[in-house]
Amino acid sequence: MNIRIRTPWIKAAVLGLGGSLVVALLVLAFMWPAKTSTAHHLPVSLAGPEAAVTAVEKQLEQASPGTFVVHRAADRTEAESQIKRRVTYGAIVLSTGNGGQPAPPEVLTAPAAGAAPTQMLTGLASKLQADMGKQIAAAGGDPASAKVTVIPLVQLSANDPMGSGLALAALPLALGGVIGGVLLSTKVHGTWRRLGGAAVFAAAAGGLLVLIMQAWFGYLQGNAWLNVAAIGLTVGATATFMIGCVKLLGSPGIALGPIVTVLLGNPLSGSNAPWQFIPEPWGAIGQFLVPGAGNTLLRDISYFPEANTAQQWLTLAAWVIFGALLALAGEALKRRRLAGSSPRVATSP
Repeated sequence: MNIRIRTPWIKAAVLGLGGSLVVALLVLAFMWPAKTSTAHHLPVSLAGPEAAVTAVEKQLEQASPGTFVVHRAADRTEAESQIKRRVTYGAIVLSTGNGGQPAPPEVLTAPAAGAAPTQMLTGLASKLQADMGKQIAAAGGDPASAKVTVIPLVQLSANDPMGSGLALAALPLALGGVIGGVLLSTKVHGTWRRLGGAAVFAAAAGGLLVLIMQAWFGYLQGNAWLNVAAIGLTVGATATFMIGCVKLLGSPGIALGPIVTVLLGNPLSGSNAPWQFIPEPWGAIGQFLVPGAGNTLLRDISYFPEANTAQQWLTLAAWVIFGALLALAGEALKRRRLAGSSPRVATSP
């Protein structure tokens, strides 16, 4: 007769409580950035005559302290270059009209850089126009003549007009890397075979996801092969890190990987809002984690080909190397333990 041993009530209650804490931690991790992020330290370009630029810079700081970080540009061309190189999220271009009088400014936006910066700069254009109208009216002119032009410089894809495609892809990319790492860690024996499997997984995932996100959905733009490399390196970095954690720590490593990548990295990635809006120093730290580097790299490849992406490529490559080193360290420790526990064979003199 089979006798089933029932789990003690206290253990069932503790497990239930632990599960609820995990759920609370998940909710907190994903909601915390949205709750605590504020519109501040947004880099914008400011170009025009020195006196006008200085006046507008002071006006911005007085009206919205800490909201904007001004990057001065010699002219409109340099301001556009700063936007396209991802130095800034937009620009205010001041100019002088006929007779040396100030001409209505232009506000350049980059919708592909995110909805929040675009909305902020559009609102700023409305405020500049209202202030200019007051100045013209005070001088006895027609306030309706004040006109600030908003010019979208870097547009989103027609297939992704709200920019939600790249944002939605952030979490599946993180989870995909975790799943790949867990499968290889639990179903493949041999450290080098696991790492080789991770390389195949990264290459195949990069190709398949580009077929879906670029060829089919049209969410990704730019060079398809670069996108394959970027996605492959992103999911491969997470998978390799998972393999290293499991090899070095055993079962606890299965939990550590998702904590770093999903619970910490994804909320800090800046996929839904500029990383500058996340409380310091977490926004900057997020750019050196896999989800942040991968998200920024994909956006830059798609819409900002002039941007310097060296940091993102090096960050992702460093995570791959780090994961591989963890796996090799775990293999070395395993061999040392086995050598230490093996019985010594006595030899006759």
